[in-house]
Amino acid sequence: MVEPATFNFQLPSKLRDLAEQSVEQARRTFDDIMGATRRAVSSFEDQSSAAQNSARQLQQTVARLAERNVAASFALAQRLLRAQSAQEAVQLYAEYLKEQIATLSEQARELTEHSAPGSAEGRRSH
Repeated sequence: MVEPATFNFQLPSKLRDLAEQSVEQARRTFDDIMGATRRAVSSFEDQSSAAQNSARQLQQTVARLAERNVAASFALAQRLLRAQSAQEAVQLYAEYLKEQIATLSEQARELTEHSAPGSAEGRRSH
C-alpha cells in the first residue's frame, strides 16, 4: 500500500489547464445566473412596490370621493330641512341630482384613469 505522505499525485499540465478553465467557466456562469436572479428579484420588488403604491393611491382616491359624496348628501339634507315648501324641496333635490350626476361622471372618469394599467397615476407611483 502507498503511504499518503509519499504519494505525489500531479495532473498533467494540459489536464490541469482544462480543469482550471472549466472551473473558471462554471464560476462565470454562476455569477451570470446570480446577476440575472438579482435583477429579476429587484424587478419583482419594484413592480410589487409600484402595485402596492397604486393600490394605496386608489384606496385613498375612493375614500376621498366617498367622503365628498357623503358630504354632498348631508348638505342636501340640511337644505331640505330648511325648505319652505314641497316645490322648493323638489327643486333642491333636482339640483342635487344634476350636480351628483356630473360629480359621479367625473369620479368614474378619475377612477378609470387611475386604475388603468400604465395610467398617469400608475406612472406617478414609480
